[in-house]
Amino acid sequence: MRQLMILFCAAAGLMVGTARATEVAVTGIFGAKAAVLVIDGGRPVTVTVGKRTPEGVKVVSVRGEEVIVEIDGEARTLRLGQRVVKSPASSTEATTVTLSADSRGHFLTPGTVNGSTVRFLVDTGASMISLGRSEAARARIDYLRQGRPSMSMTANGPVRTWVVKLNTVRVGSVTVHNVDAAVHDSELPVALLGMSFLNRMEMQRSGDTLTLRKRY
Repeated sequence: MRQLMILFCAAAGLMVGTARATEVAVTGIFGAKAAVLVIDGGRPVTVTVGKRTPEGVKVVSVRGEEVIVEIDGEARTLRLGQRVVKSPASSTEATTVTLSADSRGHFLTPGTVNGSTVRFLVDTGASMISLGRSEAARARIDYLRQGRPSMSMTANGPVRTWVVKLNTVRVGSVTVHNVDAAVHDSELPVALLGMSFLNRMEMQRSGDTLTLRKRY
Protein backbone atom coordinates (compact mmCIF):
# COMPACT_ATOMS: atom_id res chain seq x y z
CA MET A 1 0.00 0.00 0.00
CA ARG A 2 2.80 2.40 0.85
CA GLN A 3 4.45 1.74 -2.52
CA LEU A 4 1.15 2.34 -4.31
CA MET A 5 0.72 5.61 -2.43
CA ILE A 6 4.25 6.72 -3.43
CA LEU A 7 3.56 5.88 -7.07
CA PHE A 8 0.25 7.73 -6.95
CA CYS A 9 1.87 10.83 -5.45
CA ALA A 10 4.67 10.73 -8.03
CA ALA A 11 2.14 10.46 -10.85
CA ALA A 12 0.11 13.31 -9.39
CA GLY A 13 3.26 15.43 -9.13
CA LEU A 14 4.06 14.67 -12.76
CA MET A 15 0.59 15.75 -13.87
CA VAL A 16 0.86 18.96 -11.89
CA GLY A 17 4.30 19.61 -13.38
CA THR A 18 3.05 19.19 -16.94
CA ALA A 19 0.26 21.68 -16.25
CA ARG A 20 2.63 24.44 -15.14
CA ALA A 21 3.19 27.52 -17.22
CA THR A 22 6.61 27.82 -18.85
CA GLU A 23 8.62 31.03 -18.46
CA VAL A 24 11.42 31.73 -20.92
CA ALA A 25 13.78 34.72 -20.93
CA VAL A 26 16.56 35.60 -23.40
CA THR A 27 19.63 36.82 -21.54
CA GLY A 28 22.33 36.43 -24.17
CA ILE A 29 22.97 35.88 -27.88
CA PHE A 30 25.93 34.30 -29.68
CA GLY A 31 25.72 35.58 -33.26
CA ALA A 32 23.21 33.59 -35.30
CA LYS A 33 24.15 30.27 -33.72
CA ALA A 34 22.85 30.21 -30.14
CA ALA A 35 20.95 32.02 -27.42
CA VAL A 36 21.25 32.02 -23.64
CA LEU A 37 17.91 31.19 -22.05
CA VAL A 38 16.64 31.26 -18.48
CA ILE A 39 13.77 28.77 -18.18
CA ASP A 40 11.41 28.84 -15.21
CA GLY A 41 13.88 30.95 -13.22
CA GLY A 42 16.66 28.37 -13.44
CA ARG A 43 20.31 28.78 -14.31
CA PRO A 44 21.16 30.30 -17.73
CA VAL A 45 21.68 27.68 -20.43
CA THR A 46 23.16 28.13 -23.91
CA VAL A 47 20.93 26.57 -26.57
CA THR A 48 22.08 26.31 -30.18
CA VAL A 49 19.69 26.85 -33.09
CA GLY A 50 17.65 23.74 -33.78
CA LYS A 51 18.20 22.24 -30.32
CA ARG A 52 15.53 21.60 -27.69
CA THR A 53 16.01 21.80 -23.92
CA PRO A 54 14.79 19.12 -21.48
CA GLU A 55 11.89 21.48 -20.67
CA GLY A 56 10.78 21.31 -24.31
CA VAL A 57 11.94 24.79 -25.36
CA LYS A 58 13.52 24.94 -28.83
CA VAL A 59 15.56 27.76 -30.35
CA VAL A 60 14.24 28.08 -33.91
CA SER A 61 16.45 30.94 -35.10
CA VAL A 62 18.56 33.88 -33.98
CA ARG A 63 18.79 37.09 -35.97
CA GLY A 64 20.25 40.28 -34.58
CA GLU A 65 18.70 40.79 -31.17
CA GLU A 66 15.64 38.65 -31.96
CA VAL A 67 15.28 35.00 -30.99
CA ILE A 68 12.43 32.75 -32.10
CA VAL A 69 11.73 30.06 -29.54
CA GLU A 70 9.22 27.25 -29.74
CA ILE A 71 7.36 26.44 -26.51
CA ASP A 72 4.93 23.51 -26.55
CA GLY A 73 4.73 23.75 -30.35
CA GLU A 74 4.05 27.51 -30.40
CA ALA A 75 6.62 29.91 -31.83
CA ARG A 76 7.34 33.15 -29.95
CA THR A 77 9.68 36.00 -30.93
CA LEU A 78 11.75 37.49 -28.10
CA ARG A 79 14.27 40.29 -28.09
CA LEU A 80 17.34 40.27 -25.89
CA GLY A 81 16.21 40.90 -22.31
CA GLN A 82 12.58 39.96 -22.94
CA ARG A 83 10.69 37.05 -21.41
CA VAL A 84 7.46 35.23 -22.13
CA VAL A 85 5.17 33.04 -20.03
CA LYS A 86 3.42 30.27 -21.97
CA SER A 87 0.34 29.01 -20.18
CA PRO A 88 -0.53 25.33 -20.54
CA ALA A 89 -3.20 24.42 -23.06
CA SER A 90 -6.62 23.72 -21.63
CA SER A 91 -9.75 22.04 -22.89
CA THR A 92 -11.44 25.46 -22.99
CA GLU A 93 -8.89 26.92 -25.40
CA ALA A 94 -10.68 28.72 -28.24
CA THR A 95 -10.59 26.88 -31.57
CA THR A 96 -12.67 29.23 -33.67
CA VAL A 97 -12.08 32.56 -35.36
CA THR A 98 -14.66 34.76 -37.08
CA LEU A 99 -13.62 37.01 -39.97
CA SER A 100 -15.51 39.92 -41.51
CA ALA A 101 -15.56 40.71 -45.23
CA ASP A 102 -14.35 44.05 -46.54
CA SER A 103 -16.31 46.25 -48.96
CA ARG A 104 -15.24 44.02 -51.86
CA GLY A 105 -16.27 40.81 -50.13
CA HIS A 106 -12.71 39.73 -49.37
CA PHE A 107 -11.75 38.21 -46.03
CA LEU A 108 -8.51 39.84 -44.88
CA THR A 109 -7.02 39.10 -41.49
CA PRO A 110 -3.77 39.57 -39.59
CA GLY A 111 -1.96 36.40 -38.61
CA THR A 112 1.46 35.01 -37.88
CA VAL A 113 3.81 32.59 -39.62
CA ASN A 114 6.48 31.10 -37.35
CA GLY A 115 5.76 33.96 -34.97
CA SER A 116 6.18 36.68 -37.63
CA THR A 117 3.20 38.94 -38.38
CA VAL A 118 1.63 38.72 -41.85
CA ARG A 119 -1.58 39.92 -43.51
CA PHE A 120 -3.64 37.07 -44.96
CA LEU A 121 -6.28 36.98 -47.69
CA VAL A 122 -8.52 33.92 -47.46
CA ASP A 123 -8.23 32.17 -50.84
CA THR A 124 -10.03 28.85 -51.29
CA GLY A 125 -8.64 28.69 -54.83
CA ALA A 126 -5.05 28.43 -53.57
CA SER A 127 -3.90 24.88 -52.84
CA MET A 128 -1.63 26.08 -50.03
CA ILE A 129 -0.51 29.17 -48.16
CA SER A 130 1.45 31.51 -50.44
CA LEU A 131 4.10 33.93 -49.20
CA GLY A 132 6.25 36.53 -50.90
CA ARG A 133 9.99 36.55 -50.37
CA SER A 134 9.90 39.45 -47.87
CA GLU A 135 7.35 37.64 -45.70
CA ALA A 136 9.45 34.47 -45.92
CA ALA A 137 12.55 36.42 -44.85
CA ARG A 138 10.74 37.92 -41.83
CA ALA A 139 9.60 34.43 -40.83
CA ARG A 140 13.23 33.17 -41.12
CA ILE A 141 12.35 30.72 -43.92
CA ASP A 142 15.42 29.74 -45.95
CA TYR A 143 13.34 28.53 -48.89
CA LEU A 144 16.20 28.47 -51.41
CA ARG A 145 18.08 25.86 -49.37
CA GLN A 146 15.27 24.11 -47.52
CA GLY A 147 12.39 24.37 -49.99
CA ARG A 148 11.37 22.07 -52.83
CA PRO A 149 11.30 23.82 -56.25
CA SER A 150 7.85 23.90 -57.82
CA MET A 151 5.61 25.92 -60.14
CA SER A 152 2.37 27.75 -59.34
CA MET A 153 -0.27 29.09 -61.68
CA THR A 154 -1.20 32.74 -61.17
CA ALA A 155 -3.29 35.28 -63.06
CA ASN A 156 -0.07 36.26 -64.85
CA GLY A 157 0.83 32.68 -65.77
CA PRO A 158 3.15 30.10 -64.18
CA VAL A 159 5.69 31.31 -61.62
CA ARG A 160 8.50 29.51 -59.84
CA THR A 161 7.95 28.75 -56.17
CA TRP A 162 9.49 26.72 -53.37
CA VAL A 163 7.35 24.43 -51.20
CA VAL A 164 8.24 24.61 -47.51
CA LYS A 165 6.80 23.43 -44.20
CA LEU A 166 5.74 26.16 -41.76
CA ASN A 167 6.19 25.40 -38.07
CA THR A 168 3.16 27.39 -36.96
CA VAL A 169 0.40 29.41 -38.60
CA ARG A 170 -1.87 31.44 -36.35
CA VAL A 171 -5.07 33.29 -37.23
CA GLY A 172 -6.89 34.84 -34.30
CA SER A 173 -6.85 32.28 -31.49
CA VAL A 174 -6.39 29.32 -33.85
CA THR A 175 -2.93 27.82 -34.30
CA VAL A 176 -2.02 25.05 -36.76
CA HIS A 177 1.36 23.33 -36.95
CA ASN A 178 3.37 21.86 -39.85
CA VAL A 179 1.54 23.60 -42.69
CA ASP A 180 2.63 23.41 -46.34
CA ALA A 181 3.30 26.73 -48.06
CA ALA A 182 4.58 28.03 -51.38
CA VAL A 183 7.16 30.82 -51.27
CA HIS A 184 7.35 33.05 -54.36
CA ASP A 185 10.75 34.48 -55.25
CA SER A 186 9.02 37.82 -55.74
CA GLU A 187 6.81 40.14 -53.72
CA LEU A 188 3.11 39.47 -53.17
CA PRO A 189 0.66 42.25 -52.22
CA VAL A 190 -0.76 39.99 -49.49
CA ALA A 191 -0.16 36.46 -48.20
CA LEU A 192 -2.75 33.91 -49.34
CA LEU A 193 -4.41 31.73 -46.70
CA GLY A 194 -4.87 28.67 -48.89
CA MET A 195 -6.26 25.17 -48.50
CA SER A 196 -3.25 23.69 -46.68
CA PHE A 197 -4.60 25.71 -43.72
CA LEU A 198 -8.30 25.84 -44.59
CA ASN A 199 -8.58 22.07 -45.06
CA ARG A 200 -8.01 21.76 -41.32
CA MET A 201 -11.03 23.96 -40.63
CA GLU A 202 -14.78 23.74 -40.79
CA MET A 203 -15.81 26.85 -42.72
CA GLN A 204 -19.20 28.46 -42.27
CA ARG A 205 -20.20 31.67 -44.02
CA SER A 206 -23.12 33.79 -42.94
CA GLY A 207 -23.53 37.03 -44.83
CA ASP A 208 -20.38 39.08 -44.40
CA THR A 209 -18.82 36.81 -41.77
CA LEU A 210 -16.76 33.65 -42.13
CA THR A 211 -16.25 31.38 -39.15
CA LEU A 212 -13.31 28.96 -39.12
CA ARG A 213 -13.44 26.12 -36.60
CA LYS A 214 -10.30 24.00 -36.14
CA ARG A 215 -10.79 20.30 -36.88
CA TYR A 216 -7.23 19.12 -36.17
